[in-house]
Amino acid sequence: MQEFIEKASVLMEALPYIRKFSGKTVVVKYGGHAMTDPKLKESFAKDIVLLDYIGLNPVIVHGGGPQIDEMLDKMHIESKFHQGMRITDRETMDVVEMVLAGDINKDIVSLINRHGGKAVGLSGRDGGLIKAKKLPKEKVVGNGDSKKDERIDLGRVGSVKEVDVSVLQTLEQGRFIAVIAPVGFDEKGDPLNINADLVAGALAAALKAEKLVLLTDIEGVKDKAGALMSSINKSDARKMVEDGVITGGMIPKIDCALKAVDDGVKSAHIIDGRVQHAVLLEIFTDKGVGTVIS
Repeated sequence: MQEFIEKASVLMEALPYIRKFSGKTVVVKYGGHAMTDPKLKESFAKDIVLLDYIGLNPVIVHGGGPQIDEMLDKMHIESKFHQGMRITDRETMDVVEMVLAGDINKDIVSLINRHGGKAVGLSGRDGGLIKAKKLPKEKVVGNGDSKKDERIDLGRVGSVKEVDVSVLQTLEQGRFIAVIAPVGFDEKGDPLNINADLVAGALAAALKAEKLVLLTDIEGVKDKAGALMSSINKSDARKMVEDGVITGGMIPKIDCALKAVDDGVKSAHIIDGRVQHAVLLEIFTDKGVGTVIS
């Protein structure tokens, strides 16, 4: 009997959140370990389908770095990086688009559909969704008299310039779940590889989303003592970056979250995607499984 009471308590804890967020859009950036572990993949798909069934509008943006590396290796194309960004020549861009908008995207769509959802796969090139601009050459400062400053061309790497969400609004009217590969197009219509976090943030702002959820392979934002912070405001987050409390790969995620909140998204969540049903736990429980920035 106690087991059933506990289950009922969980449902009652979720009730006010279900009521509050029904009809709202939630943009989820799907990546990291949650995309490769079979149990976590199943858990994620079920979470998204449940969000849809209870009246939310989930929109998914996915990454795929490890899968791109694997395919490039199979094709004997060297993976090159500069400050964490993939140097993407035209040959590499063909592989990136094939993996992101093809293999990965369709796998996610199929998984959601198998669990009862109605998912549709897109890239930023579909329906004019994501107009992008090529990133400028990265300046590298030389050291000593023998080394001169140089500029590194990242190739077909871009940032979001404009977003046209009309195709997503059409899908929402039909209760379809959009699954989006982070590939945009330039002024010539050619593809550009864009960081998935940035795409998710830009889409969340354009859709006036209630929440932006970033799945990661860490627990969330931690304070100086290493303790997980369940919530943090914008000014404190910026100060923690300035003070060196937030470092490394967490900085771009914080920047993405802050920009989304600045652009009108109600809250941004950095959560531990290694936890089964992390999306549901973050949205529908009091404690959550990560850090919310609002």
